[in-house]
Amino acid sequence: MKLISALAAALTLCGRHGTLIAAASIFIGLAVPPLAAAFRPHLGEAIVVMLTLAFLRVDPVELRRHWTRPGLIAAATVWTMLILPAVLGMLFLAFKFDQTMPGLYFMLVLQMSAPGLMSSPALAALLGLDVALTLATLIVATAITPFTASLFTHVFLGTALASPLEFGFRLFLIIVGCALAAAVIRLIAGRKFIEAQRGAIDGLSVIAMSMFAVAAMDGAMDHFRADPSLVIKLTALAFLIALASIAVTAIVFQRAGRARAFAIGLIAGNRNVGLMLAATGFAIPDIAWLYFAVAQFPIYLLPHLLKPLARRLSAKR
Repeated sequence: MKLISALAAALTLCGRHGTLIAAASIFIGLAVPPLAAAFRPHLGEAIVVMLTLAFLRVDPVELRRHWTRPGLIAAATVWTMLILPAVLGMLFLAFKFDQTMPGLYFMLVLQMSAPGLMSSPALAALLGLDVALTLATLIVATAITPFTASLFTHVFLGTALASPLEFGFRLFLIIVGCALAAAVIRLIAGRKFIEAQRGAIDGLSVIAMSMFAVAAMDGAMDHFRADPSLVIKLTALAFLIALASIAVTAIVFQRAGRARAFAIGLIAGNRNVGLMLAATGFAIPDIAWLYFAVAQFPIYLLPHLLKPLARRLSAKR
């Protein structure tokens, strides 16, 4: 019992410092390439575990209470999953990424088509933003991802990825499978037990996120040694897309209040690209993998960089 209690306490502590630990794991992956290479084959399992734990943290009864602003949730979902991806896709075509860097273009389309990170509600709580709005929007966005992602990958990639039905079906199986697994665990363990173990669940999520981040860094240092200019440019592009998406979204939704607009912006700027990769079976071009690796930097580092701004906006609500 003492061992179990100690383990639960350790996991809870890990969950409290989740974003910091996850951010540090990126640099661990860069510093220890053999560890990144060892974790990479298990990237799919890490994604499934993260998604399942995220659904496990969502109490269906509590979620119903979050539907206090259905109009805003619908507008946020349409913007993040339809309008913004369409605009980004046209911009990528305007810059002729499809012709000059087709591998990068491939990954950019996957990125823009992905839903927000499943850790967005936890991030919103950490930053003092509207958790209810973030959670409800994320659930709806994730639910429609098989349909919207199929649409955009078909429009912008054609048959380069897979048939829209096949790709959408893979996404559907992953999302629904994780949701069902979480529902079964909740049914067996009971709501009270799950509520009591929220801290430990967060800790497990951090461990899965850290494994994911370490695995994503596989080969990144080799690329940097071979072509540091390319790595720097791709990293700058990843930060530019994330920050621009957050800023534009915050401007579009400013009437909802600055803090809420910022919360929606975080969903728009931090996309769950790993989910999309899982649906492709990780069969992607080399430069696409490199961009996927450097795209983790804004995902894991921006929460710390933007924390002072988020708290200032929350204080003005």
